[in-house]
Amino acid sequence: MKYRSFPRNKDIQVSEVGFGVWSVATKWWGVDDESLGISLLRHGLDNGINFFDTADVYGNGYGEEILQKAFQGSRKEIIIATKFGYDIYSNKSERKGHKELPQKFTKKDIKYSCEQSLKRLKTDFIDIYQMHNPRFDFINNDEVIETLDELVSEGKIRSWGMALGPDIGWLEEGLDSIKKNPFAVQIIYNLLEQEPSKTLLEESQNKEIGFIARVPHASGILDGSFSKDKVFSSDDHRSHRRQKWMMNGLKAKEDLSFLYEEKNRTIGQTAILFSLSQKNICTVLPNFTNKDEIKEYSKCSYLDSISDDEIEKINNLWKDSHSELLDQPFSNSATKPTPK
Repeated sequence: MKYRSFPRNKDIQVSEVGFGVWSVATKWWGVDDESLGISLLRHGLDNGINFFDTADVYGNGYGEEILQKAFQGSRKEIIIATKFGYDIYSNKSERKGHKELPQKFTKKDIKYSCEQSLKRLKTDFIDIYQMHNPRFDFINNDEVIETLDELVSEGKIRSWGMALGPDIGWLEEGLDSIKKNPFAVQIIYNLLEQEPSKTLLEESQNKEIGFIARVPHASGILDGSFSKDKVFSSDDHRSHRRQKWMMNGLKAKEDLSFLYEEKNRTIGQTAILFSLSQKNICTVLPNFTNKDEIKEYSKCSYLDSISDDEIEKINNLWKDSHSELLDQPFSNSATKPTPK
């Protein structure tokens, strides 16, 4: 495994392939057995993965608790990113589908959330503490930034950032995030969903911001798990994707076959390598549900990078046809305001 450093702290070195803990901390990806989840997390570390991204809202704290259970005594070997912003303390019942919980981000709420995350993780510090799906009123709140800087000064967190979402979009929110000069920004970025993150990556070229890319496989299209006959169960996260867009994704996938057919890499590895072709992306988060995926994707560091010629072909396809074929509505603070 190769590792990349975040620009503003070379001591925070993360594996190029990270582990998105939500795949083992929620029921949305089919892993609902704790022993399996712990086994997968440990297998990730055994294969060189040292970066684990979670959130307090995953399973109302469980996404942090399972990390602690998996890595007792191994804290120095791993880098932990978690998130805050959703009020899981006044809303303790199981989350219904993808409905967002209310968000709270006063100084009091942030400090309380941080302390609870530290307790669940059983650690003295969090490496990267991220605003979870922040809207404008979250991002442009001076009290939020001041509180995060205080937590850094107190040694409770090493750095802070923004995790943009929950779904594709958030261009203006991302641009405002960049202006705040965060340590890290988490984005959706893959071969089939290049915007708006392509713009954000370009806008931050002269900034010391490290990016975390999630959804590299475009909900199964780019790892081979989705086909035109595939039907995801209603509790699977991927069932919420628009069917027409998914079908168009399969068409685009055919155009991209030159990247992996007759090459020494699988389509799933190719998708990760595309995200890693952006030098300011520090780590990529596939969704792991079995050990074979961990073994396959962790090998990306040993494979040849996507060449400049291949990147040029990808860019031309995006410009000439894919951006239109794969067009989809982008979310923003107006269409999805801060949940109350």
